[in-house]
Amino acid sequence: MSDRAVHLAASVLLSYPDERLAGALPLLEATVAELEPGEPARRLAAFLGHVAVTPPAELAEHYVATFDLKRRCCLYLTYYTCGDTRRRGMALLRFKQAYQAAGFEVVGELPDHLGVVCELSGRGATHVALRLLREHRAGLETLLRALREEGSPYAEVVAAVRATLPPPTERERRAALRLAEEGPPVEEVGLEPYGHEAFVPVQARGGSW
Repeated sequence: MSDRAVHLAASVLLSYPDERLAGALPLLEATVAELEPGEPARRLAAFLGHVAVTPPAELAEHYVATFDLKRRCCLYLTYYTCGDTRRRGMALLRFKQAYQAAGFEVVGELPDHLGVVCELSGRGATHVALRLLREHRAGLETLLRALREEGSPYAEVVAAVRATLPPPTERERRAALRLAEEGPPVEEVGLEPYGHEAFVPVQARGGSW
């Protein structure tokens, strides 16, 4: 199984489902079909099957209702452990520095977006992406649990990503359970220094609870 291929497919599927998703479906289906049999391939195939029979407008409506309107289904990994606190700014900076060390910058999204982390892997820095995912395992587990409780098909995509990681430790299980019960810290602050940018190689730029 190629973790990179799994992450590449997930990065597309975790993006807003516009016309680009429809155009990418044949390639996504071919990529998933070539994966070794196992949980990631099975999960991604299940979600692609859902996409194939669901009207685009319904897909978009569900995406917004799930990820934009429900805090507990947030795709931004540092939100779970930091909330909207000053600590989150430093956590986002660590993500950004990890991308830069791998030769990439983020443009168009915050660097802790799960789809962006998966895209980093798909572009070749799989070891960096896996490290970031492991460091934020509690948030990933909390997101997956929330999506399953909501009955969202996107749980399949997140489960496929999780399956590329080692089994969670007891400490990680406890942390995820605590997050699910208590939610992230609350301390409203601005995140202006970490505004949205696009994800491109450095070389290409010349350097609810």
